[in-house]
Amino acid sequence: MTRLGDRPPYWEVAKEELSNNDKILSKIISKFDDLELISRGDMFFTLIRSIIGQQISVKAAASVWSKFTEEIGDITPENILSTNLEDLRKCGLSQRKAEYVIGISESWPKYSKFDWEEMDDHEIIEKLVQLRGVGKWTAEMILIFTLLRPDVFPIGDIGMVRGIEKSYKSGEKISEEELHKISEKWKPWRTVACCYMWRTVDPESVEY
Repeated sequence: MTRLGDRPPYWEVAKEELSNNDKILSKIISKFDDLELISRGDMFFTLIRSIIGQQISVKAAASVWSKFTEEIGDITPENILSTNLEDLRKCGLSQRKAEYVIGISESWPKYSKFDWEEMDDHEIIEKLVQLRGVGKWTAEMILIFTLLRPDVFPIGDIGMVRGIEKSYKSGEKISEEELHKISEKWKPWRTVACCYMWRTVDPESVEY
């Protein structure tokens, strides 16, 4: 399992190949040369943070997360389960998100026993979406930010899509078909390209 502070061993190779394959991305990589991806090495933490970040802006998610961590302390199933739902709501979580966070905490003893490193991306997504509140996007954040999988393309991620629209179409809307077409030349390093797309629309590095 990846550990806290682990970096993708493929990052520099990916940057070089992406720069060679895509002139637009090459300029973005040069501009944000200090960008890096670091694993937190804690799948439960990333799941909970992803749930809190669902369908709200990076800024709003950071505000809720700050209140949440102040209330909970270390992000563990035990700490969450010892906090009542109303106190979770006071941190800024909706009723539904508070229920998701509690449900995941209750299910985690079973999930923590899986050998995630032995599974392919598709198998991991299938397992994780069985948890209430976890959709494909949340599972993809786990693949990127915990397991450091190299070729994840979270097409449901608004920030990534906005980054592609800004970089490749002057901010105009892009169809799903066009998104996939652009991402073809990023394979097998779409995770890395995605991180740079996020960076083009947000001065803060995306973290989960």
